[in-house]
Amino acid sequence: MSANGAGGPTPDRAPPGALSSPSAGRNRGPITEVLRRALPASGTVLEIASGSGEHVVHFAREFASLRWLPSDPDEANRASIAAWSGEAALGNVAAPLALDVLAPEWPLATAVDAIVCINMIHIAPWPATRALFAGAARVLAASGPVFLYGPYRVAGTPAAPSNEAFDAWLRDRDPASGLRELDAVKAEALAEGFELAETVAMPANNLSLVFRRAKA
Repeated sequence: MSANGAGGPTPDRAPPGALSSPSAGRNRGPITEVLRRALPASGTVLEIASGSGEHVVHFAREFASLRWLPSDPDEANRASIAAWSGEAALGNVAAPLALDVLAPEWPLATAVDAIVCINMIHIAPWPATRALFAGAARVLAASGPVFLYGPYRVAGTPAAPSNEAFDAWLRDRDPASGLRELDAVKAEALAEGFELAETVAMPANNLSLVFRRAKA
């Protein structure tokens, strides 16, 4: 049982029907520490592009007072999220939504209190970045944060060789993907009414970014 009393330990092996990402196991701890000060004490957190579902199950254990709403446009990923969530038997993880950030409307019944999006922006086509913040402007409570995690290019700072290699791999796989310029992400956010409130350097040359609604 975790310190907050939510359920049992994460299984060492993926349950039937679940996918597993080694990077999720490595980065979930550092991400959790940033989320401790970024997330509200209660409410609903929408996770965009939940992938395998390992992150949302871990976060649900760590933040038992929050309701977690995972989502992913990919059916196989949603099946994996359901498998991990079912194995964990946590009462604060909802069934995964079929949500594509590029859709003009997101399938949400009510507003949410925070949005978490890990490792999507560099994989998705660039219009997904603007769409993420446009959707957040529609569904996010006034004081809620948008939390992003992943590798970014920062003006005036040479990219780490590992990030350059990752960028090349991404673009070879899909020319519409690749590491994004942080200033460009900030501009897209500001166009939808959000500003960068906190930047946290993370292991393996990643960043955690916390956006909040821009002050009038």
